[in-house]
Amino acid sequence: MAITDWPAAERPRERLLAHGPAALSDAELLAIYLRVGVRGKSAVDLARDLLRHFDGQIGRLAEAPLPELARLPGIGQAKAAQLMASFELARRALQQEMLARDNLASPGRVRDWLRLKLGQRPQEIFMALWLDAQNRLLQADELFTGTLTQTSVYPREVVKAALRHNAAAVILAHNHPSGVAEPSSADEMLTRALKRALDTVDVRLLDHFIVAGQAPPLSFAERGLI
Repeated sequence: MAITDWPAAERPRERLLAHGPAALSDAELLAIYLRVGVRGKSAVDLARDLLRHFDGQIGRLAEAPLPELARLPGIGQAKAAQLMASFELARRALQQEMLARDNLASPGRVRDWLRLKLGQRPQEIFMALWLDAQNRLLQADELFTGTLTQTSVYPREVVKAALRHNAAAVILAHNHPSGVAEPSSADEMLTRALKRALDTVDVRLLDHFIVAGQAPPLSFAERGLI
């Protein structure tokens, strides 16, 4: 049955207008975006199929490459491009909110942004959030990109980036595409080496986060590893 044949109170768009977006399921929100289904499937059915393809994880859908999305039944290049654009707008909105804040006093805000940025990346990314003396965000840099299991990080290049941004402090982060957030011995050794290197130019290392999927990022500072 097409959504237009549903009772008005059950249609996703009408429910959103009546109760707000928080009242809708992930599939219903996606259905509003997709607008139409395919032969034999409503937009909600198509949205459910899309979510199942990504194990029900919106984060995985948000990071899916365009060719993978476009190959899915009922999606195609146009809808795939629209989906990618909407997720990118969400990332940019969150980054602008961070930039507009007086400081990064909320660890939860940093975790949310890092999870959105790195949670579903298919390769390891090492990045830095450069801060001024009041802990305001100056710039978020993706410094190094690696493979599925490792990234080469060079302390000298990190120090050069700190000086380039005239940073007073930094929060480091990298992801584990494996989905396991526990730090390896190499992660701990690298963090100590980076702290020593940054100390030489008076840049404080506030934290180092490991992002793994949609779980809360692991904090080195909370673990007592910094």
